[in-house]
Amino acid sequence: MIILASASPRRKEILSELGVDFRVVVADTDESSDISDPVELTRELARRKGLAVYEKLLQSGEYDAESAIIISADTVVCRDGEILGKPRDRADAVAMLTSLSGRSHTVVSAVAVTVRGVTRTDASVTTVRVQEIPREEIERYVDSGEPMDKAGAYGIQGRFSAFVEGIDGCYFGVVGLPVNTLSNLYLEATGERLS
Repeated sequence: MIILASASPRRKEILSELGVDFRVVVADTDESSDISDPVELTRELARRKGLAVYEKLLQSGEYDAESAIIISADTVVCRDGEILGKPRDRADAVAMLTSLSGRSHTVVSAVAVTVRGVTRTDASVTTVRVQEIPREEIERYVDSGEPMDKAGAYGIQGRFSAFVEGIDGCYFGVVGLPVNTLSNLYLEATGERLS
């Protein structure tokens, strides 16, 4: 049984489009950390999420924890070495998007696969080039509500795509679940291809 340790609609959609049969189980996870390197941070948080769900399965007995294959992930947006999380409010979203306008930034998405309490992690790093965005268009985008639950205050798969000039790396990593990275980890952890 495959368990997705995420409530993200984008991650659920990606797995569904791959034809994967899975269940969603989310556990509360402490995401505080002193780690400043985005690759190490996302790998650590993805690992924590997977292990938290494994422990939840052991305690609840809802699914067989020992046969579960748990997929977890974490994504951050980085600009000039600063990690941008989800915006706190409208003003924070406007400030984040203004700082991304006319520049390149990186998106780091880590994936973890947990089997019987053993977790393997890897990360995808993608550069995103954003065109100059007029202030009124930034505000209109923020008012749409789309950026409020997303790292860096945007979703590349939505309205913000009109401002993306190009990417270098994995598109799915920017969305939040790098498929190639996940597929390789899954094969390493289970000896089978993800399907």
